[in-house]
Amino acid sequence: MHVGLLYSRIRRDEKLLLSELRDRGHDVTKIDVRKEQFNISEIPAVFDDLDVVLDRCLATSRSLYITEFLDSYDIAVVNSAETAELCADKVKNSLALEAAGVPTPNTTVTFTTDAALEAIEEFGYPCVLKPVVGSWGRLMAKIDTRDAAEAILEHKATLGHYEHKVFYVQEFVEKPGRDIRVLAVDGDPVAAMTRSSEHWLTNAAKGGTTAEFELDDRALELVEKASAAVGGGLLGVDLMEVGEDGYTVHEVNHTVEFKALNDAVGDTVDVPSRVVDWLETKAQAETEATV
Repeated sequence: MHVGLLYSRIRRDEKLLLSELRDRGHDVTKIDVRKEQFNISEIPAVFDDLDVVLDRCLATSRSLYITEFLDSYDIAVVNSAETAELCADKVKNSLALEAAGVPTPNTTVTFTTDAALEAIEEFGYPCVLKPVVGSWGRLMAKIDTRDAAEAILEHKATLGHYEHKVFYVQEFVEKPGRDIRVLAVDGDPVAAMTRSSEHWLTNAAKGGTTAEFELDDRALELVEKASAAVGGGLLGVDLMEVGEDGYTVHEVNHTVEFKALNDAVGDTVDVPSRVVDWLETKAQAETEATV
């Protein structure tokens, strides 16, 4: 198998994948997207003879445009441009989950501070204000009072970028001090972990502590449905526990990091090995489809 790896920085996640691919004797071409040109009609030579391309771009904008180019070149890419588009934008993500019947936190989107404040008041306090594009829990705010809402909305309105003038207001979900991250390939879970913190944001990137988590039948069902809702692929599905034996899916991630997950489940699951197993199957299917 000849794999192309799109990157702008090689992190520990990419090192784990590269090591596993090379240990199995696969050819790997590392493609630094900062140095490449993408023409609308001519396929760049760097993509010659690749069986599958793995998108590990850090910047969402690069990921979105490059996967569109690869789709137009008819080159197999993980994840697809369609999946990237649905996952990168929280509004599109929420709409896809809702349309698929996946339980997800109630959300209202507005385009002015006055309408956003009205939506916040209707949700009641606390509620959550999120950027429509972003990761690692950045620029997310738990709003506890009207004064805080007015201050945060005014701040966002003056930041300048149009995305800050799309106000994504979401109900606050009372979770038991943790959420659940599931790494899945086409809806099939590779491994899962909890991320726990005394802070309302439990992301591992925010310092949350991790532990292996065993998915029950309901969680397995929701991971499969959430994956299908965004087109499948190599995904991170984030769930929160609500009530007794219930879950809500608050997000699906398309360029998912898994180093913390690999550390949490390393005694029972070799995460990069499972991912490469799936990539091999993916590449084989693409080869057979073109024969």
